[in-house]
Amino acid sequence: MSGFSPDHAGADVRVSPNFGPRRGPFRPDMIVLHYTGMASGEGAEAWLCDPASEVSSHYLVHKDGRIVQMVRESDRAWHAGKSFWRGHADINSASVGIEIVNPGHSLDYPPYPKRQIEAVIGLCAGIVARHGVVPERILAHSDVAPGRKVDPGERFPWKALHAAGIGHLVPAAPIRQGAALREGDQGAQVEELQSLLALYGYGLGITRIFDPATRIAVEAFQRHFRPRLVDGVADGSTIRTLKRLVASAAASLA
Repeated sequence: MSGFSPDHAGADVRVSPNFGPRRGPFRPDMIVLHYTGMASGEGAEAWLCDPASEVSSHYLVHKDGRIVQMVRESDRAWHAGKSFWRGHADINSASVGIEIVNPGHSLDYPPYPKRQIEAVIGLCAGIVARHGVVPERILAHSDVAPGRKVDPGERFPWKALHAAGIGHLVPAAPIRQGAALREGDQGAQVEELQSLLALYGYGLGITRIFDPATRIAVEAFQRHFRPRLVDGVADGSTIRTLKRLVASAAASLA
């Protein structure tokens, strides 16, 4: 492919060779947000377009708000890797991937600039309009690959996106001292927690045992929906926020 017209008005085009056709019946009905985790935006853009990397995304959003499209939305970019959401393991075939320039946790993890987030909001709004993406399917890389990935991280301003009509969010319940579920616990309360996480979309088995996989799923949930404290412990705040989120999702489908 020598070039293409951008799907998003105003985006620059830099074609990545790292893409293929969407598989099976999938169409882009999800948006997955990432951070680049590299020292510079220029380095990240080059890496996503390097055949040796075998990774890509549909879009890259620079710190100054400039948007670069590297793969057409109709094609399958290689951004999610091994991942899962709501019964589906081929997230690449079902999603549009957006890389957001930020060095990430290993390089001081600075805040996301306002101009960059405004560009992300506009980009997501366009994708939602083109493909009918519902709010519950605008997700973090850490949601679809918990434990393996932590981006775009707990500093990502999901509230700003939600205020602009992008994504699904509920007010996080206040953090208070009290009983909590943690690794090693067993029983009906753990089963309920696992069931709620799986119902929302996380890839988690119902074992009635708070095992490492459950802790990892709780951390991923906290990182997106209760970012004030990400510790893998299902305290009252985490459980109340999760219940509100599931109820809100169910109400939107009613």
